Amino acid sequence: MGRGKIEIKRIENSTNRQVTYSKRKNGILKKAKEITILCDAHVSLVIFSSTGKMNEYCSSPLIKQLDRYQKASGNKLWDAKHEYLSAEVDRVKKENDNMQIELRHLKGEDLTPLNPRELIPIESALDDGIVGVKAKIKEHYRALKKRTRMLEEDNKRLLTRLQQMEIHGRVEMDTVENTGYNNNNQKADGIRDYPAHNDNHHQVPFGFQVQPMQPNLTTVTTTTTNNNK
Repeated sequence: MGRGKIEIKRIENSTNRQVTYSKRKNGILKKAKEITILCDAHVSLVIFSSTGKMNEYCSSPLIKQLDRYQKASGNKLWDAKHEYLSAEVDRVKKENDNMQIELRHLKGEDLTPLNPRELIPIESALDDGIVGVKAKIKEHYRALKKRTRMLEEDNKRLLTRLQQMEIHGRVEMDTVENTGYNNNNQKADGIRDYPAHNDNHHQVPFGFQVQPMQPNLTTVTTTTTNNNK
Protein backbone atom coordinates (compact mmCIF):
# COMPACT_ATOMS: atom_id res chain seq x y z
CA MET A 1 0.00 0.00 0.00
CA GLY A 2 1.60 3.30 -1.06
CA ARG A 3 2.07 6.39 1.02
CA GLY A 4 -0.71 8.88 1.06
CA LYS A 5 -0.31 12.21 -0.71
CA ILE A 6 0.85 15.00 1.59
CA GLU A 7 -0.74 18.38 1.18
CA ILE A 8 1.88 21.05 0.60
CA LYS A 9 1.12 23.77 3.08
CA ARG A 10 2.74 25.30 6.14
CA ILE A 11 2.97 22.95 9.08
CA GLU A 12 1.43 24.69 12.05
CA ASN A 13 2.91 22.50 14.75
CA SER A 14 6.43 23.84 15.46
CA THR A 15 7.83 20.45 16.50
CA ASN A 16 6.54 18.69 13.39
CA ARG A 17 7.76 21.59 11.27
CA GLN A 18 11.28 21.34 12.66
CA VAL A 19 11.41 17.56 12.17
CA THR A 20 10.20 17.86 8.58
CA TYR A 21 12.73 20.61 7.84
CA SER A 22 15.61 18.56 9.19
CA LYS A 23 14.66 15.48 7.14
CA ARG A 24 14.04 17.31 3.86
CA LYS A 25 17.15 19.49 4.29
CA ASN A 26 19.35 16.44 4.60
CA GLY A 27 17.59 14.87 1.61
CA ILE A 28 18.08 17.86 -0.69
CA LEU A 29 21.73 18.23 0.33
CA LYS A 30 22.23 14.57 -0.47
CA LYS A 31 20.59 14.98 -3.88
CA ALA A 32 22.80 18.01 -4.64
CA LYS A 33 25.95 16.03 -3.89
CA GLU A 34 24.72 13.09 -5.96
CA ILE A 35 23.96 15.18 -9.05
CA THR A 36 27.37 16.81 -8.78
CA ILE A 37 29.13 13.46 -8.79
CA LEU A 38 26.89 11.62 -11.26
CA CYS A 39 26.46 14.38 -13.83
CA ASP A 40 29.64 16.47 -13.33
CA ALA A 41 27.38 19.44 -12.63
CA HIS A 42 28.20 22.64 -10.74
CA VAL A 43 25.74 23.03 -7.90
CA SER A 44 25.34 25.74 -5.32
CA LEU A 45 22.76 25.29 -2.60
CA VAL A 46 22.06 27.64 0.30
CA ILE A 47 19.28 26.99 2.82
CA PHE A 48 18.13 29.24 5.67
CA SER A 49 15.83 27.85 8.35
CA SER A 50 13.05 29.82 10.01
CA THR A 51 15.41 30.51 12.90
CA GLY A 52 18.07 31.94 10.58
CA LYS A 53 20.47 28.99 10.62
CA MET A 54 22.25 28.50 7.31
CA ASN A 55 23.21 25.30 5.52
CA GLU A 56 25.02 25.25 2.21
CA TYR A 57 26.62 23.03 -0.38
CA CYS A 58 28.81 24.28 -3.23
CA SER A 59 30.54 22.01 -5.68
CA SER A 60 32.92 24.91 -6.50
CA PRO A 61 33.60 28.33 -4.92
CA LEU A 62 30.34 30.20 -4.56
CA ILE A 63 31.73 33.50 -5.83
CA LYS A 64 32.74 31.91 -9.13
CA GLN A 65 29.34 30.35 -9.57
CA LEU A 66 27.65 33.67 -8.83
CA ASP A 67 29.82 35.35 -11.46
CA ARG A 68 28.81 32.67 -13.96
CA TYR A 69 25.19 33.18 -13.02
CA GLN A 70 25.52 36.93 -13.49
CA LYS A 71 27.05 36.56 -16.93
CA ALA A 72 24.65 33.82 -18.04
CA SER A 73 21.45 35.45 -16.79
CA GLY A 74 22.36 39.10 -17.35
CA ASN A 75 21.22 39.95 -13.83
CA LYS A 76 23.48 42.41 -12.00
CA LEU A 77 24.34 40.92 -8.64
CA TRP A 78 27.03 43.47 -7.83
CA ASP A 79 26.88 47.24 -8.07
CA ALA A 80 29.74 49.43 -9.28
CA LYS A 81 31.24 49.69 -5.79
CA HIS A 82 31.44 45.93 -5.37
CA GLU A 83 32.90 45.51 -8.84
CA TYR A 84 35.57 48.09 -8.03
CA LEU A 85 36.41 46.30 -4.77
CA SER A 86 36.62 43.00 -6.60
CA ALA A 87 38.98 44.47 -9.17
CA GLU A 88 41.06 46.03 -6.38
CA VAL A 89 41.34 42.70 -4.60
CA ASP A 90 42.51 41.05 -7.80
CA ARG A 91 45.11 43.78 -8.32
CA VAL A 92 46.48 43.42 -4.79
CA LYS A 93 46.68 39.65 -5.18
CA LYS A 94 48.58 40.04 -8.43
CA GLU A 95 51.02 42.51 -6.85
CA ASN A 96 51.56 40.13 -3.94
CA ASP A 97 52.33 37.30 -6.33
CA ASN A 98 54.85 39.47 -8.19
CA MET A 99 56.52 40.49 -4.93
CA GLN A 100 56.80 36.85 -3.89
CA ILE A 101 58.49 36.06 -7.21
CA GLU A 102 60.92 38.99 -6.80
CA LEU A 103 61.73 37.88 -3.27
CA ARG A 104 62.58 34.39 -4.48
CA HIS A 105 64.80 35.89 -7.17
CA LEU A 106 66.64 38.01 -4.60
CA LYS A 107 67.23 34.85 -2.58
CA GLY A 108 68.76 33.25 -5.65
CA GLU A 109 65.79 30.96 -6.32
CA ASP A 110 63.99 30.28 -9.61
CA LEU A 111 66.68 32.04 -11.68
CA THR A 112 66.93 29.39 -14.39
CA PRO A 113 64.18 30.73 -16.72
CA LEU A 114 65.48 34.33 -16.53
CA ASN A 115 67.53 35.83 -19.35
CA PRO A 116 70.53 38.17 -18.81
CA ARG A 117 68.41 41.29 -19.28
CA GLU A 118 66.14 40.18 -16.44
CA LEU A 119 69.09 39.30 -14.22
CA ILE A 120 70.65 42.80 -14.43
CA PRO A 121 67.98 44.54 -12.25
CA ILE A 122 68.26 41.76 -9.70
CA GLU A 123 72.02 42.24 -9.53
CA SER A 124 71.61 46.01 -9.14
CA ALA A 125 69.09 45.52 -6.33
CA LEU A 126 71.48 43.17 -4.54
CA ASP A 127 74.37 45.65 -4.92
CA ASP A 128 72.25 48.46 -3.49
CA GLY A 129 71.26 46.22 -0.60
CA ILE A 130 74.89 45.37 0.15
CA VAL A 131 75.84 49.06 0.14
CA GLY A 132 73.04 49.85 2.56
CA VAL A 133 73.98 46.99 4.88
CA LYS A 134 77.66 48.03 4.93
CA ALA A 135 76.71 51.65 5.70
CA LYS A 136 74.56 50.50 8.61
CA ILE A 137 77.37 48.29 9.93
CA LYS A 138 79.81 51.23 9.78
CA GLU A 139 77.32 53.42 11.62
CA HIS A 140 77.02 50.88 14.43
CA TYR A 141 80.81 50.48 14.52
CA ARG A 142 81.35 54.25 14.88
CA ALA A 143 78.79 54.43 17.68
CA LEU A 144 80.46 51.51 19.45
CA LYS A 145 83.91 53.08 19.05
CA LYS A 146 82.66 56.38 20.47
CA ARG A 147 81.13 54.60 23.42
CA THR A 148 84.37 52.71 24.05
CA ARG A 149 86.38 55.95 23.98
CA MET A 150 84.04 57.56 26.49
CA LEU A 151 84.36 54.58 28.83
CA GLU A 152 88.16 54.68 28.58
CA GLU A 153 88.18 58.40 29.47
CA ASP A 154 85.92 57.75 32.46
CA ASN A 155 88.24 54.94 33.55
CA LYS A 156 91.29 57.22 33.34
CA ARG A 157 89.57 59.90 35.43
CA LEU A 158 88.64 57.36 38.08
CA LEU A 159 92.19 55.96 38.20
CA THR A 160 93.66 59.47 38.57
CA ARG A 161 91.27 60.28 41.39
CA LEU A 162 92.09 56.99 43.13
CA GLN A 163 95.84 57.68 42.90
CA GLN A 164 95.36 61.17 44.35
CA MET A 165 93.39 59.75 47.25
CA GLU A 166 96.12 57.15 47.92
CA ILE A 167 98.87 59.82 47.86
CA HIS A 168 96.91 62.06 50.22
CA GLY A 169 96.40 59.15 52.62
CA ARG A 170 100.13 58.32 52.66
CA VAL A 171 101.04 61.95 53.37
CA GLU A 172 98.70 62.06 56.35
CA MET A 173 100.12 58.82 57.74
CA ASP A 174 103.71 60.12 57.37
CA THR A 175 102.75 63.31 59.21
CA VAL A 176 101.26 61.35 62.10
CA GLU A 177 104.33 59.11 62.36
CA ASN A 178 106.79 62.05 62.31
CA THR A 179 105.02 64.52 64.61
CA GLY A 180 102.66 62.38 66.62
CA TYR A 181 99.78 64.69 65.70
CA ASN A 182 97.16 64.54 63.11
CA ASN A 183 95.32 67.41 61.44
CA ASN A 184 93.00 67.80 64.44
CA ASN A 185 95.93 68.56 66.78
CA GLN A 186 95.35 65.20 68.45
CA LYS A 187 97.99 62.70 69.47
CA ALA A 188 98.23 59.46 67.59
CA ASP A 189 97.15 57.55 70.73
CA GLY A 190 93.86 59.46 70.76
CA ILE A 191 94.68 61.63 73.84
CA ARG A 192 94.44 65.40 73.33
CA ASP A 193 97.56 67.36 74.26
CA TYR A 194 96.90 70.50 76.24
CA PRO A 195 99.38 73.34 75.62
CA ALA A 196 101.53 74.46 78.55
CA HIS A 197 101.03 77.89 80.12
CA ASN A 198 103.70 80.45 79.30
CA ASP A 199 103.57 82.28 82.65
CA ASN A 200 106.59 82.45 84.93
CA HIS A 201 105.20 80.13 87.58
CA HIS A 202 104.22 77.30 85.24
CA GLN A 203 101.54 76.39 87.70
CA VAL A 204 98.62 74.24 86.91
CA PRO A 205 96.41 74.60 90.01
CA PHE A 206 94.44 71.67 91.22
CA GLY A 207 92.26 72.38 94.22
CA PHE A 208 90.14 70.25 96.42
CA GLN A 209 88.15 71.01 99.53
CA VAL A 210 87.70 68.72 102.45
CA GLN A 211 84.46 69.05 104.34
CA PRO A 212 84.66 68.14 108.04
CA MET A 213 82.62 65.29 109.31
CA GLN A 214 81.95 67.25 112.54
CA PRO A 215 80.30 70.64 112.39
CA ASN A 216 82.81 72.19 114.83
CA LEU A 217 85.81 71.43 112.60
CA THR A 218 87.06 74.13 110.29
CA THR A 219 87.30 73.78 106.51
CA VAL A 220 90.77 72.99 105.18
CA THR A 221 91.72 74.03 101.70
CA THR A 222 94.86 72.67 100.18
CA THR A 223 96.42 73.87 97.00
CA THR A 224 99.19 71.97 95.29
CA THR A 225 101.56 73.64 93.02
CA ASN A 226 104.04 72.42 90.52
CA ASN A 227 107.25 71.01 91.92
CA ASN A 228 109.18 73.28 89.56
CA LYS A 229 108.13 76.32 91.54
